Amino acid sequence: MTQTQQTESAERIARPLIQLAKLNGISTSYIDQLGTYVEIRDEVLVSVLAALGVDASSDEAITASYAATQQRIADTLVEPTVVKFIGKEAVTPIRAKGNDVALKLTLEDGTEYAGDLTAYLTGSNADDGSLQLTLPDDIPAGYHTLAVDAGPLHAEAALICAPARIELPPAVAEKQRWGWMAQMYSIRSAESWGVGDYGDLKLLLSDAATKSHADFMLINPIHATAPVPPLEPSPYLPESRRFLNVTYIRPQDIAEYAELNEADVARLHAEVSPANDSIEPLDINSAWWHKRQALQLVYNVPRSVERQAAFDAFKEAAGPDLRAFAAWSVAFQVWGAPWEGTWFKDTNRDSPEVVELMREHADMVDFECWLQWIADEQVTAAQNAARDSGMTLGLMQDMAVGVHSLGADVWWNPERFAVGSVTVGCPPDFYNQQGQDWGQPPFNPNYLAKTGYGVYREMVHNMFSHAGAVRIDHVLGLFRLWWIPQGEGARGGAYVTYDYEAMIAILTIEASRVNGLVVGEDLGTVPDYVRTVLGEHGLLGCMVEWFARVDDSPNAGDPYADPSTYRKYALASVTTHDLPPTAGYLQFEHVKLREQLHLLSGPVEEFQASATDERNAMMDRLVESGLITPEVAGDVEGHIQEIVEAMHKMLLKSPSVLLQAALVDGVGETRTQNQPGTSSEYSNWRVPLAGPDLKVVHTDEVFDLPRVQSLAAIMNGEK
Repeated sequence: MTQTQQTESAERIARPLIQLAKLNGISTSYIDQLGTYVEIRDEVLVSVLAALGVDASSDEAITASYAATQQRIADTLVEPTVVKFIGKEAVTPIRAKGNDVALKLTLEDGTEYAGDLTAYLTGSNADDGSLQLTLPDDIPAGYHTLAVDAGPLHAEAALICAPARIELPPAVAEKQRWGWMAQMYSIRSAESWGVGDYGDLKLLLSDAATKSHADFMLINPIHATAPVPPLEPSPYLPESRRFLNVTYIRPQDIAEYAELNEADVARLHAEVSPANDSIEPLDINSAWWHKRQALQLVYNVPRSVERQAAFDAFKEAAGPDLRAFAAWSVAFQVWGAPWEGTWFKDTNRDSPEVVELMREHADMVDFECWLQWIADEQVTAAQNAARDSGMTLGLMQDMAVGVHSLGADVWWNPERFAVGSVTVGCPPDFYNQQGQDWGQPPFNPNYLAKTGYGVYREMVHNMFSHAGAVRIDHVLGLFRLWWIPQGEGARGGAYVTYDYEAMIAILTIEASRVNGLVVGEDLGTVPDYVRTVLGEHGLLGCMVEWFARVDDSPNAGDPYADPSTYRKYALASVTTHDLPPTAGYLQFEHVKLREQLHLLSGPVEEFQASATDERNAMMDRLVESGLITPEVAGDVEGHIQEIVEAMHKMLLKSPSVLLQAALVDGVGETRTQNQPGTSSEYSNWRVPLAGPDLKVVHTDEVFDLPRVQSLAAIMNGEK
């Protein structure tokens, strides 16, 4: 391997292990963010193949597995998942000989497609007589079933037929729109239980619309977490992405709350409400312990006939996955946390112990289902309030990359994942020189294909049921994921490819049905073709001022790009949640924190010098853009708010269809919400919203603050 090499040699490609890996969708080399060609070690490839159920433990095993994989492909009458984008040619092979083939297409609504599919069936291979089906363009968008009969052979395929792209909603196509980014748990009111909740979210959305004229609000992921303490602070490590985080429920907003003896709940609330005024890290466990008791009291209040019917309808619509999540939640409470005992690995959905658990604790199972119903109601109410207040998009939900390895999804449906031997992360890049291991099991691409991507479809549908947009964290995961075998470390992984067309098709269907948008977080090591494909299908990318260098240079002192050069189909912002607020970044809070937490791989002086060069380069860009004077650039600490506002004013030069301001930048917060590379070493995801004076900012105060109003005026083009 040489510095200039960019592709694998013919000798390497000819190796049986390399051919087996490629046949199973594993990339055996890649180009890193510095443009360096990297080959994946044999040991890693063998482990990743094993996680896919392919034996490559010896030369003989490799030969046998290669032959078996080829035979499986040849014996597949039709691929289990077929994708069609309306207006684009889509051809799928029918591995049958001769003309004795019958095709039937059952549409999503249960009716049969009226066209003649056999008219689109032609021969494709003179040697074996196999056929190819060119799917017609008059198939409606949706999730359909294609049945193929070829003599004694029968097979069915899930046909995902989708709009070719997500069209911009008319209001977004009309003009550039902007919104806020907020960590909703950090923003509390007198009615909160020590942690921001869905009641706070509802007020934040309506106030953001009426008082700042924002069109959306991106919040932290609100996927489901553990049923009882200890809770995982990171919203990016959920127990299930299918359901909602019930710890954010506000008891006072539940219809049956009015029937309670208010003194009982008031006592519980009084024990945690003083925390709403505290600047200290959020005590999420105490907050949830008290709130859960209050919710149990509300649950015990008899529901009206209409309310009970609504609850029953919710359970019916949620299907078996809801009972699965409830069963895991009850097991967690009765048998202990999954990491404390053996039940997680010793039982499964078919175990007699699990059946007995659900029978004996039917009331607990129902309570967990009820919590999901209430959470669904309250998030829906928040989105309705946003739209009723005039927001174009309203809530923008954030989709985490994956789920906890000991969570409900993995326990009940382990076949969905490559579990036990690999986790997901990313290779080294500019900002994480050792790479990252997120500790989450990846979806098994073979399972997704065999089941028509049903689990992904349900998750996306659920998110769009109460959101106007969805942001996908690490959108590269639609195309490939970095699988890390146990013991290899984040550097020792390999990319496993996924059928991005299937997942993009689901996103375009679900987004189009609600006239919504999808934003893909495409920062870091992302090949150019990924951004090209996302743009072709109308998925927005991300542009961040602090990361946007001329020619994508990684060097701290190199010039920043003029935002006028940003991509149009993108969400453009000054910062992200993995950096300190802009006021803190300008004052080198990231340098101080990394030194304090011993996260630096070299002398602090080197990192400080790099950070200073970075800040100077940003000041040069602002001066060149006429947004600050050289005098201001020379005295950053004395002009923090002016510079923060100038950076947002510069953002308005971007052609990007969506712009975003962070609420922490609005209030003048300086503390980091999340420090990558840490867990308990720092209070990640538990920092309450406060101003530069470290005074807590409450929900009903946020959009009345002069500096928030000033930043909103800039985003509205009024300053």
